[in-house]
Amino acid sequence: MNAKVLQRQFEKIGARASVRADRSRSARTGVAIDIDRDESGEFFDIAIGRDAPDELSVVDVQPRLRHLLLMSRDRDGKHKFLCGHDERHWFVAAVPERAAAGTVQTAFETLKPPAVRNELLRQKVKRKNRNRRRNEAFLRQGEWFFVPVGEQNFPELHILRNEPLRRGTGKPHMCEELVREGGELVYVSAQHPAGLTESQYHRLLNRRPKLRNLQWIPQRRNPGVFVRGRVRHADHKTIVLHGWHQVLMNTETQSVAMRHVAFID
Repeated sequence: MNAKVLQRQFEKIGARASVRADRSRSARTGVAIDIDRDESGEFFDIAIGRDAPDELSVVDVQPRLRHLLLMSRDRDGKHKFLCGHDERHWFVAAVPERAAAGTVQTAFETLKPPAVRNELLRQKVKRKNRNRRRNEAFLRQGEWFFVPVGEQNFPELHILRNEPLRRGTGKPHMCEELVREGGELVYVSAQHPAGLTESQYHRLLNRRPKLRNLQWIPQRRNPGVFVRGRVRHADHKTIVLHGWHQVLMNTETQSVAMRHVAFID
């Protein structure tokens, strides 16, 4: 691994990269990739932990697209990271290992959920338009794909107004109108942010009745999500969805390499 070679590859897409050793006790093993900022703007912060990867290299660079594919190899195998620029900011996305993506273009395809790829085929979207943020099959904002569902109607009481859509603790995408259907009922609190199923929730309260005083919020895990109207986010241009669209997240969370990505959109 040559830090200067890596930095030159990032320069080809107009980005800066800092490659540094992080031997602190709290440092992750292997490599951690983040987007940081200094007086000159954003840059890719690539921190090498106590157990350095056996290999860290760029396997594909697309200067015109302002994207590159970074590969890390350690005892767990090869991991790929799509690094690039989306609208206003730099980003890094872990690519699922199952597809063995070797280029920026194949990484784009791997990050699309199956339903989105099927819709691209059904709508016969031209190859040159498949990765645009808007085409006949979907609109995209960050990691979220919005796929039209046609003449879909929901009861007025089910429609939530100005509802946040988020992954983890990232900045929310605010939706003018949103409906959640199905999924598993879970109870969420500050102490249990991932949520407890109904049976887990009742068992916990039976053992520790005082926990009833926590602020528990019933939510749905893995529901079907549908959105209509404006979708706003601080880092992205507002989009307007005419009619209901199903919301699908990219496949990044299916990647083992996700543990190396510190940045969350």
